[in-house]
Amino acid sequence: MRVEYAELSLQGARDSNQDRVLAAVAERAALLIACDGMGGHAEGERAAEIGQKVLAERFWHTPQPLFDPLGFLHTTLGLAHQRVVEAGLQLPLENRPRATCAICLVQDASAYWAHVGDSRIYHLRGGRVLERTRDHSHVELLVREGLIGADQLQTHPMRNFVESCLGGELMLPEMSINRRRELRAGDILMACTDGLWAHADDSLIASMLCAEGQPLRAQLQALSEHAVAAGGSGSDNTSAVALRFLGK
Repeated sequence: MRVEYAELSLQGARDSNQDRVLAAVAERAALLIACDGMGGHAEGERAAEIGQKVLAERFWHTPQPLFDPLGFLHTTLGLAHQRVVEAGLQLPLENRPRATCAICLVQDASAYWAHVGDSRIYHLRGGRVLERTRDHSHVELLVREGLIGADQLQTHPMRNFVESCLGGELMLPEMSINRRRELRAGDILMACTDGLWAHADDSLIASMLCAEGQPLRAQLQALSEHAVAAGGSGSDNTSAVALRFLGK
């Protein structure tokens, strides 16, 4: 499997960086991971760290290509949730570590992805966003119900209200897992935190990541720096990991 990949995490205007992104790339498979700690304190950073570690370790200890990609996504996210919960059991519920998470598995010219919360996966082809995940958030629900337009997602006063995450309560969180998506040479997959997509709509993401003749790392850097600049003094941690599929 031939791929080009890059990862980047910018602190933005925050006091610390609670995002964790990683590209775990092996000979026959790759896993993109984006975790975003919640809560504005050290426990959020801890949750993202634990989540990323569990996901990466499970990938590296699973024979590749994976026999059951969808089962892997479901059970591995469940295990990450369990480990984050365990890390906070001695704390009051409201102070326990939590994180949103998006992961994308690539193998056999196919992509499978899953997410919890408002970290996202993007699938780009031919200069446009072919598909992206839909957040587990209050505003995404309002869009689905037709109560607000998609153009209001980034400015709605409840845009930061996330309805599902790793950690917190013991109950397994709501998670969305997609079916297999076929990949073509040149396709780009990106996992990112909300600090990036909050200040970059789909058309901008597509135009900056699909620009011809540039390394993926440079494209990801330009996109992330744009998001931080657009956020100004309120910019969030802005992190992404991307992979360009070049063929088998």
